[in-house]
Amino acid sequence: MKTKPANISQEDWDAVDSPPLTNKQMGDMKPINEYPELQFLLKRGRPPLESPKKAVNIRLAADVLDAFKSTGKGWQTRINDALREWLKQHNHA
Repeated sequence: MKTKPANISQEDWDAVDSPPLTNKQMGDMKPINEYPELQFLLKRGRPPLESPKKAVNIRLAADVLDAFKSTGKGWQTRINDALREWLKQHNHA
């Protein structure tokens, strides 16, 4: 028997309590892959990106890194955007 979490009232806990499935009910069940409308339940996480980012190690000058980090969350994305802009300006993209 499961233990009731402290943040759920006994009334709510009892309201969702259901009896165990019978052998007949278990026998009538089909695998989820036989329900096309439920296939989305089999896929977990984010959908794969067309062009995912790659992890790299890069050495940056301390002042450059400090400047980007001082702008707060998202500093790595801003470095990526700055590099992309540089490529555009220098006809490499």
